[in-house]
Amino acid sequence: MSNTDISSSKQRDLTQGSIAKTMLLFALPTLGSSALQSLNGSINAIWVGRFLGEEALAATANGNILMFILISFVFGFGMASTILIGQAMGQRNEDVVKRTMGTALGSIIPISVLVAAVGWIFAPLLLDLLGTPPSAVDLALSYLRMIFIAMPVTLTFTLIMMALRGTGDSTTPLWFISMSVAIDLVLTPTLILGLGPFPEWGIFGSAFATAVANTLALIGILTTMYFRGSVLALSKPELRFLRADREILKSMFSKGLPMGLQMIVISSAALTMLSLINREGVQTTAAYSATQQLWTYVQMPAMALSAAASAMVAQNIGAGQWNRVAKITHWGLVFNVVLTGAVIVALTIFDEAVLSLFLGSDSPAVPIGRHIQLMATWGFVFFGIAQVFFGTMRANGYVIWPLIVMVISMYPVRLGFAFGFYSTLGSDALWLSFPAGMVATALMGAGLYLYGGWRKGKLLPEEEAAQTTEGYRAHAGTCSACRDVTPTTSWEQAEDKRAVAQRS
Repeated sequence: MSNTDISSSKQRDLTQGSIAKTMLLFALPTLGSSALQSLNGSINAIWVGRFLGEEALAATANGNILMFILISFVFGFGMASTILIGQAMGQRNEDVVKRTMGTALGSIIPISVLVAAVGWIFAPLLLDLLGTPPSAVDLALSYLRMIFIAMPVTLTFTLIMMALRGTGDSTTPLWFISMSVAIDLVLTPTLILGLGPFPEWGIFGSAFATAVANTLALIGILTTMYFRGSVLALSKPELRFLRADREILKSMFSKGLPMGLQMIVISSAALTMLSLINREGVQTTAAYSATQQLWTYVQMPAMALSAAASAMVAQNIGAGQWNRVAKITHWGLVFNVVLTGAVIVALTIFDEAVLSLFLGSDSPAVPIGRHIQLMATWGFVFFGIAQVFFGTMRANGYVIWPLIVMVISMYPVRLGFAFGFYSTLGSDALWLSFPAGMVATALMGAGLYLYGGWRKGKLLPEEEAAQTTEGYRAHAGTCSACRDVTPTTSWEQAEDKRAVAQRS
């Protein structure tokens, strides 16, 4: 396949054109995908809570905690795959793209099948470890086992969507997430209540509906990839790439595990904070739970822009166009302030009305929720700043120090603030600890971006990167001083060579 072929169909070349326009066109569909998935989860929770009761809602909550933990590790694995694919796309190296995709699929499918089998067997033990209320155990077991059965489909669908974003295509995942959500929204109440000719399956129907929706969406996205001739689609001879390439797999796990652990760190800190908030009483806990629903949407622009920065920077590093990397980061920061700031302002104006949707207009928890929102939500601007920096740095495989930053921000800073200032600030120490942690993350993230060694790293295995030099020749141009720039040349070495050329 020629160099022009690799960027055909829906794959977008993220190394050319206006950086601001390209980032928006990439980030907005990703933002839409996240919003749809969260909205679907909220609506399904309403169906379960309204029709099956509090025990069923508690059952889904316990099952979803386990699902989130598993998805966290797949997120790291998938993000590493996305970045590898992005760098290979920037180098116009179709072979590495396909081998990376094959390695990812050939690894995640058997692992997910194993997890599904083990999860089915040990589901009762897992629920016991979570401390699931006795009244919800039977319902939770039914729900959780269906989740485990669907695990291979769910994780494969997630991986393919992330890989497509690595090729520059964030639109196709949006369409098939929309398809999945639409099917789920129709099937969930149908199977919970047994409408028409369908069976009344209760909570099992909720999990089964999600599994069917994801399966149909997976079939659809695979069919579309082959129909369009996507670079990720493996032909029959290329199915040999499903046997994992050891070097690529090693790179995926070494970079993916820290990224997955970041999500685990955030979750564990959130659970610790919840234990502190529970001490304030049921109204405060209810207010905090409603505010968390709002925060789910507040952080979406930051996560979408972080993903956009990673994909764009990865492709530009692969193409040797380091001069565009700082501009990508700049526009990511600008868009974060604008988009996240706009959401925060809107919530500040309409917070009472929005909180009333979750708590009821007459609830005494609404004023508490408004106070929490005013004290803490502004910190998500700094959360977004950190995520853009992290997105840029992880595009070159720099993941250990961002993980360390998250550990410091979540534990010594956030929890330390909450414990340390509680005696003087009372419950306000809990709410202010959130922006304190986010500001600390942004400051340390900026320090890593400016002074860290992320520019010296490389994510592609050396023998993979060495297969093509076209992108780096484009960086070197016709300058004799730069002609020895290679795919494994670091950013600083390339910049030194270019500076020499300019002086001469």
